Amino acid sequence: MFKKIQDMFSIPELKRRLLFTMGLLLIYRIGGHITTPGVNPAALKAYLATQQGTIFALYDLFAGGNFHRVTIFALGIMPYISASIIIQLLQAVIPYFEKLAKEGEEGRKKITQYTRYGTVGLSIIQSIGIAFFLENMTQGVVPNPGLFFRLITVITMTAGTIFVMWLGEQITERGIGNGISLIIMIGIVARYPTEFLDTVRQLQIGNLTPMRLVFLIVIMVVVIAGVILITQGQRRIPVQYAKRIVGRRVYGGKAQYIPLRVNTAGVIPIIFAQSIMMFPSTIAAFFKDNAFMAAITSALNPNGLLYNSLYAIIIIFFTYFYTAIVLNPVDLAENMQKYGGFIPGIRPGKRTSDYIDRILTRVTLPGAIFLAFIAILPDVMITKGKLPFYFGGTGLLIVVGVMLDTLQQIETHLMMRHYDGFMKKGHLQGRRF
Repeated sequence: MFKKIQDMFSIPELKRRLLFTMGLLLIYRIGGHITTPGVNPAALKAYLATQQGTIFALYDLFAGGNFHRVTIFALGIMPYISASIIIQLLQAVIPYFEKLAKEGEEGRKKITQYTRYGTVGLSIIQSIGIAFFLENMTQGVVPNPGLFFRLITVITMTAGTIFVMWLGEQITERGIGNGISLIIMIGIVARYPTEFLDTVRQLQIGNLTPMRLVFLIVIMVVVIAGVILITQGQRRIPVQYAKRIVGRRVYGGKAQYIPLRVNTAGVIPIIFAQSIMMFPSTIAAFFKDNAFMAAITSALNPNGLLYNSLYAIIIIFFTYFYTAIVLNPVDLAENMQKYGGFIPGIRPGKRTSDYIDRILTRVTLPGAIFLAFIAILPDVMITKGKLPFYFGGTGLLIVVGVMLDTLQQIETHLMMRHYDGFMKKGHLQGRRF
């Protein structure tokens, strides 16, 4: 292992990329401790401590803790993620965006440009909402409310989001790994030292026995192994391409495959489901004396059977929904037919698209069920297992997925220069089902 790390820093280009990535991530973490002007962070932290289980807590997860500290990066990268999801959805319903997605590099540049515009627009709207939200608090969060405070908040938070987006793009282009994903991951991982200290504290006061801790660690290792298996798992559909002679060169004639991932949708279904399930609690927080809202909050108790059942159903639904948006069997069949490809034993055209759709439906089911299991796991571990920290759900999927993607990129750089990768018997490849 240490030899592989030494090899990483012995390649000048890879070393430069790694140091560049770490430097920008350090800048992001430093900016996460600069408070937005005009806000009392101590008063806000005390208020948000009562908002666990609401959309604010979910937002703070993706903002790397910047939201509850009201830093210049309080919006985090969420406006960019929201804009990207909206653009992806528009590609499925608006012909213009669908056409752009099929235009290759130029189309992708246009889509990226629209995503940036959308990020700025969403940042302005959300920062205005946050400014009014902070002013309406009665705990003295904003000592001097007014138009000037709102303007400063909008400018500061919007500029902060644009800067974070730029950092992510620079890491992707000149560093190692996906910049946006790494920024989200580093915010989640930054919580781990605090959670580790809380666990040690629980052991010292006797709330957590050593045997129970060992048992929980074994479960955590098994769950992480399962997340890696599902993240890397894929169903490979063999494709044969006919030989084509262009000039003096022969193209095609080789057997390839279409990799259909078990978890094509990634972490998006859990985010959608969490937003929906947390919405009633968020609304109820503004109407504390309303009996109807109190009844809804009680019925949708995160530890209850009704909540977890609805949560799992919504996750499974959004897994299929999002997979259908990002992976269109009809487009795959048309592209194969255009370049002379076919699935052995299956006729080109509609038969091929139906076959891919049937395989995709079956492959997505275990991924959807596993996502539901991972999402429900934290509440079970905390309530039944007395785990003193949050384990599983969105954070675990993001951390594991981003680390695997980054390791694969490092692996590629090492193998290109004839170094051994992190795995002795080959690359970090997808598991075949």
